[in-house]
Amino acid sequence: MSYPLTRVLALLELLQTHPGLTGAQLADRLGTDVRTVRRYSARLRELGIPVESVRGRFGGYRLARGYRMPPLMLTNEEALVVVLGLLAGERLGMSTTAPAGAGALAKIERVLPDPLRAPLAAMRDTLSFTAATVLAQTPEAGVLLTLAQACHSGHTVALRYRSWHQEHTEREVDPYGVVFHSGCWYLVGHDHLRAGLRTFRIDRIASATTGAAAFTAPDDFDPVAHLTASLARTPAPWQVEVLIEGPMEDVARRLPRTIATLTDTPTGVLMRAQAAQLDSVARLLASLEWPFTVHRPTALRQALRDLAHQLTAAADRPSGDPAP
Repeated sequence: MSYPLTRVLALLELLQTHPGLTGAQLADRLGTDVRTVRRYSARLRELGIPVESVRGRFGGYRLARGYRMPPLMLTNEEALVVVLGLLAGERLGMSTTAPAGAGALAKIERVLPDPLRAPLAAMRDTLSFTAATVLAQTPEAGVLLTLAQACHSGHTVALRYRSWHQEHTEREVDPYGVVFHSGCWYLVGHDHLRAGLRTFRIDRIASATTGAAAFTAPDDFDPVAHLTASLARTPAPWQVEVLIEGPMEDVARRLPRTIATLTDTPTGVLMRAQAAQLDSVARLLASLEWPFTVHRPTALRQALRDLAHQLTAAADRPSGDPAP
């Protein structure tokens, strides 16, 4: 018996995008009858594609859930979006493992028709980014997916975690959110071991298992805000406090939340930060267009004087003189 290939593939596309359509609805969209839909679905089963049918008034056809993803059929625009997403994810360090991203891109390119493969390959080879490639800390894909699902369903997870100083612990955590920042994946949640909010680097989680216990995250909790604030409070040799005489909204745009905590006051914006080197803080403050007053540390004032001396020397240097 002959099966029009285009209609069989069209049925597969409908099953992927509209699971649960009845035989009559599928027949209407394919321009055929219900009996032919049954033949087409049987043909898909013969090809190894698991099509399920449910009888009754509310029955319909759908693809069975399984370990293997059913074949994908993408339009030109959808294929371009996927390729761009893979390239951008690699550049930003969002991929879990390099072979996975490269493998997915290779599989997509392998099945594309020639008229589409050539322009997408050109896009891949000629696309440039203004930002440098992020050197990412890639987590294990299974751990990342488990954490995301636990955040969504509101279930506690059991973690095996390795800290930055190589301490191994087992913890139960109520996961509030997964955040990607500057090449690293983080989990934010309530740590039962420490009885408080904690941030975990996901690449340091050896295993994650979803438990039966459920939890409710605090109302209006913002994982991104918590992460950026905690990164700004990371211990460092210098505790910096500076009053910046500018509008809060504008200052906040210039100073990332990951490097400073900002507080609006009647006299300006109070910036608090932890710093490993004061010369970098001096350069940051010099880049702002608003007056500021150093509250602490006193050594920051000298760092600003040193920077001012360097800038003055550069401004006074005659043209053609080599830099010292």
